[in-house]
Amino acid sequence: MSFSPQSKVWVYQSDRAFTDNEVAEVQQKLGDFAAQWKAHGHQLKAKAEVLLNFFIVFTVDESTSGATGCSIDASVRAVKEIEAQYSVDLFNRFNMAYIVDDKVIVTNKEDFETLINIKAVGSKTIVFNNMVQNLQEFETKWKVQFEQSWHNIVFAHLLQ
Repeated sequence: MSFSPQSKVWVYQSDRAFTDNEVAEVQQKLGDFAAQWKAHGHQLKAKAEVLLNFFIVFTVDESTSGATGCSIDASVRAVKEIEAQYSVDLFNRFNMAYIVDDKVIVTNKEDFETLINIKAVGSKTIVFNNMVQNLQEFETKWKVQFEQSWHNIVFAHLLQ
């Protein structure tokens, strides 16, 4: 199934990696959810997937039918159910994700600031910008170097 570059995207980041078994289970739940996801009775052209064992990503191609408040609420409920079932935190926007040696690492904001201070995270470190809004941004600006992300604005004073 192909999606428009303008498709709406929501990214939820876990505070820990899902195990491979959990990924399979969560992917099944997400697939079932996306297959029946509707807005005002209209089937949404949607997909939901687990990426890199840390991220749940919903995509809705609004060229056929747009997501509504109620349909977005339904997706949030699905995420909250996963959060409760697997004892993960998927809504803490103060958790930072970055890559070291091809491995995703998630840490809290304070520890991330410390890592910047001790130069373990720098301007070239790949970070995840979970604030992307659409598929085009997701494909081009989700995984970016620190210096090209919002992280640079928030934490730039620490890079000196």
